[in-house]
Amino acid sequence: MTGSFSEKELEEIRELYGQDISSLNQELFERLHKQLRQKYHPDKFEQYQDEVVKEMAHEKFKRLEALGSKIRAYLVSGASGPVNPTEDIYRPEARFAYNDLKIELITRNKDLKYLLFGMRYRRLIRGDRFKIPHTKEAYIIIDADHAGRSIGFNETIRMYLTFGQSDPLDVIIQWLYERIAGQAAALIINGERIPVELNAMRQHIRRTTFLGLDGG
Repeated sequence: MTGSFSEKELEEIRELYGQDISSLNQELFERLHKQLRQKYHPDKFEQYQDEVVKEMAHEKFKRLEALGSKIRAYLVSGASGPVNPTEDIYRPEARFAYNDLKIELITRNKDLKYLLFGMRYRRLIRGDRFKIPHTKEAYIIIDADHAGRSIGFNETIRMYLTFGQSDPLDVIIQWLYERIAGQAAALIINGERIPVELNAMRQHIRRTTFLGLDGG
């Protein structure tokens, strides 16, 4: 199962967490990751005047969060498959597309916006548009301003997802899941609360955006 990690990533895990990926469980990972976030958080480096130092700190933290999200997804989801693989939405000829799928993320993590969109976004502005990597025309569009400054209080990131039939839906779902697993207290899609769990997200989004079968 470690095949989802490159050799470089496996080495980074050993260096950062002091453990092989096979030795990590979810409880140990979350404890170690919390310590690393405190150690490398960019806010600790704002006192420095050197912009290079601050930029390096941001990049280090961004890399830590991206790697942490991937580890979390690996530990949480394992090798689980679809809930009902015989359903039409899981057939190879299934087609999907949607304009403005409403997504709300409730979180106490003021840095979730960084995990989603990168370290340069200190504040999300209504109308901001982000292309999802490895897709042709899949975008997230921010629906409400979000600063993410409160600590210990629930805040909501409101956005819309738009994608076309040529976009790989599982790539989109995996991208979102890896960034919100363990970070979002709740996920609401088109007004319905969905568990922050890969299978639940995959099933709900596929059902909601299903257009039919090719040739059907």
